[in-house]
Amino acid sequence: MDFELRILGSSSATPSANRHNTAQILTIGNQYHLIDCGEGTQMQLMLYKIKHQRISNIYISHLHGDHYFGLAGLLSTMHLQGRQAPLHLFGPPGLSEILSLQFKYSGTNLSFKLNFHELDTTVHKKVFEDKQLTVHTIPMEHRIPCCGFLFREKQKPRPLIKENLPSFLTPPQLVRLKWGEDVYDGEGKLLVKNREVTMDPKRSRSYAYCADSRYKPDLLPYLNEVDLLYHEATFADDLRERAEYTFHSTARQAAELAANAQVRQLLIGHFSVRYKDLNPLLNEARSVFPDTDLATEGSIFSVVE
Repeated sequence: MDFELRILGSSSATPSANRHNTAQILTIGNQYHLIDCGEGTQMQLMLYKIKHQRISNIYISHLHGDHYFGLAGLLSTMHLQGRQAPLHLFGPPGLSEILSLQFKYSGTNLSFKLNFHELDTTVHKKVFEDKQLTVHTIPMEHRIPCCGFLFREKQKPRPLIKENLPSFLTPPQLVRLKWGEDVYDGEGKLLVKNREVTMDPKRSRSYAYCADSRYKPDLLPYLNEVDLLYHEATFADDLRERAEYTFHSTARQAAELAANAQVRQLLIGHFSVRYKDLNPLLNEARSVFPDTDLATEGSIFSVVE
């Protein structure tokens, strides 16, 4: 099953000629999760041939425009193209009111059901769950209410070793074996030991999206050993005071967090437009955490099982 992140936008505050505002698509199996939706997101979806009608969930971290100004346009396009499938939208207080006003004065009545889930950005809380996945908020420290998102696959079933399976097992007993249980008869006698007829399950994968925030070491418990961590790196470390004042982070700080959390891979993004060349930011982060890459437009990052 795919677990793949595609970067649609990497610029902070304002777009530039070759960098767009923040947006990402996380593909897990056959589900598309859109994370933030800056200006121009639907153009980027078209550029990379991502079918927006397949997006099932949208997550908005906060209400600075570079993270959601593309949302009304994207929803409108979905409507105009006849979308029928419900859409789940997760966002901070105020987002529902903003969209309601935009649709009210444009005379737009969406052709699909928009299920809005208002987030408490101050807590780490589960906001979505299905058979394969859980999504939790991660509290950020920004100038306005802001949160990140932690995506985790659930525990996977243990593959059965068919040649080791006794012929008398029933379908419910096979299911129990897949989920790590031994099989007993009605009198409590052990019939089949799980470890003798199953293999270890494929590993469950994880992705943490840390939106705009000051350097925040108390995030470590939420990020511990995640496979893929995205963390904003608006500035280089020589502008650490500027980062602190504007509630942003530096590339070095992002790398320090990744190293302390022992993550597998770090992505940095949300770059200030002052940086035409991003290599100094990348090199700064890699000096602390070598497994760092730039989250730039069109980049794809896959996590293997």
